Amino acid sequence: MQTRTLGTQGLNVSALGLGCMGMSQSFGPRPPREQMIPFLRAAVERGVTLFDTAEVYGPFHNEELVGEALEPVRDQVVIATKFGFAFDENGTQSGVTSRPDNIRAAVDGSLRRLRTDTIDLLYQHRVDPNVPIEEVAGAVKELIDAGKVRHFGLSEAGVETIRRAHAVQQVAALQSEYSLFWREPEEAILPTLEELGIGFVPFSPLGRGLLTGQVTAESQFGEGDIRASLPRFEQEALQANLALVDLITRVAERKGATVGQVALAWLLAQQPWIVPIPGTRRLERLEENLAAADLELTSEDLGELHAASASVQVQGARYPEAMQKIIDR
Repeated sequence: MQTRTLGTQGLNVSALGLGCMGMSQSFGPRPPREQMIPFLRAAVERGVTLFDTAEVYGPFHNEELVGEALEPVRDQVVIATKFGFAFDENGTQSGVTSRPDNIRAAVDGSLRRLRTDTIDLLYQHRVDPNVPIEEVAGAVKELIDAGKVRHFGLSEAGVETIRRAHAVQQVAALQSEYSLFWREPEEAILPTLEELGIGFVPFSPLGRGLLTGQVTAESQFGEGDIRASLPRFEQEALQANLALVDLITRVAERKGATVGQVALAWLLAQQPWIVPIPGTRRLERLEENLAAADLELTSEDLGELHAASASVQVQGARYPEAMQKIIDR
């Protein structure tokens, strides 16, 4: 597996990471733990070194799973996790919070569940409008100085927030949605990251499955599948959005690749400091995704994909209105 560097502080990771959220929530029934632990270890055997989790995934279950699975190979991997949500007495997520005392408590909990002494990459999961980002960055800086955290990251943050945070504590990586299906970061985010020397970790690089070629206009999303509530996957919107998949399929067929591999290879071709984290729970899909790192797209291929993406107006919002309110723009 090829490697890439996130940020200017030497955070070296595999060119493709693994998003672990779906092993605990959001995409149907949670798979058995005894299946996911060997799956995660198989990912390491295949060269994956960046594993993405968060305290809110589950909540807490995902960090526990990742911690148990990766404990025997801890020195071979980079673990990224996130803070930024509050929980009620039942452990249910109840809003955003990034108060320094919450950050410290969240990190101690994450360290325990991940069975490690240091978090390699710690993201603020969502910007807290009630806590100045300088206070957040300062709290993380203290955790870095204490040896509990190695690198600071942000998720779904806007340009001003990124600049203000970076002035207090260098930001190694920003995590936000980016794919042929959602190219908004190209306008202002990517130029800012390049200027400041910050790496980019696209989540949902396959459009929550849309760009795998496995979703059709007839696809049904069952209980526990977040896509059942997403405007982009409502029947009328989905049918319109699949036009992009049809166009990408032309390139995939010409390259002898899958739609998903072309979508990931396109992302990798955008910048050498971009590291997508497609999520999967199946070994055959993992191997398919990882093969994208070896797929070379020509300038003609990239031009055709750019034109394809530009020609399809994505229908439906990214999230329902209530969820969208906590995205910093």
